[in-house]
Amino acid sequence: MKTLVIISHPEIGDSSSQQFLLSAVPKDKDVTIHHLESVYPDGNIDTVKEQKLLKQHDRILFQFPFYWYSSPALLKQWQDDVLTEGFAYGPRGSMLAGKEFGLVLAIGVKNSEYQAGGRESFSISELTKPYQAMAVKTEMVYLKPLLIFQFAYMTHEQKMKLYIDYQQVLTREKDASLETREKWLLEQLEQLDGKAFQPNEETTLSNAMEQIKTNRTTIDELKMILEQIR
Repeated sequence: MKTLVIISHPEIGDSSSQQFLLSAVPKDKDVTIHHLESVYPDGNIDTVKEQKLLKQHDRILFQFPFYWYSSPALLKQWQDDVLTEGFAYGPRGSMLAGKEFGLVLAIGVKNSEYQAGGRESFSISELTKPYQAMAVKTEMVYLKPLLIFQFAYMTHEQKMKLYIDYQQVLTREKDASLETREKWLLEQLEQLDGKAFQPNEETTLSNAMEQIKTNRTTIDELKMILEQIR
C-alpha cells in the first residue's frame, strides 16, 4: 500500500505538532510527504502533476491544522484545481474510486468542547462533513480521522501513543481487528534494530513479542473450539 500525505500548513517549520508527526514517518515504507506550501509557494498548482501523484497512491491523507472549521486556503485551492470533473467525478471521472481517504487534524481546543453545549457546539464529525461528502462524490473509502487535540499540552505518554497511532494511519491496513493490529505491531517490532536497546530492554521486547504470538495462538484455538461446538 502506498500512502500520500498532503499537508497544508503555512508555517510548518514553527509547528511543534507537524514536526512531531514528520519525525514519526517511517523511512522504509511507501509513504510520500507532500507539503503544498513548500511545493507551491506562489500558489500556482500543477494540476496534471497532482493528479498523477494521486493515481500513484492507494491511501490519501489530508493533514492540516483545523482553521475556522476548515483547512488552510491552499488545500481548498488544491481541491478546486485538482479534483476536476472527468478525473475525480462525473461520467468518466473514476480515477480515485476505491482509494482510501482520511484526515489528520491538529486541533487547538480540547475534545470536550466539540459537542452540543460545548464552546464549539458541534462535533468534529459534523464539522468535517464536506470532506466526507468529497469522499462519497469521488467514490473513495472514508477512514476514521486521526484527531490531535491540544498537542502542546500532551504528556510524554500521550505523545508516544500519538506516534504509534500516526504510524498506523500511514501504514496499517484499514481492517481494525485485533489480529490486524497485532500483525502490524509485530512487523514494527521485528524491524527494530536490536543494537539500539540495552540488554534488559531487548529481553523485554523479545518477551513481549512472544506473548503477542502466544495470545494469538490461544485465540485461534478458542475460535476452532467454538466452531466445533456450533
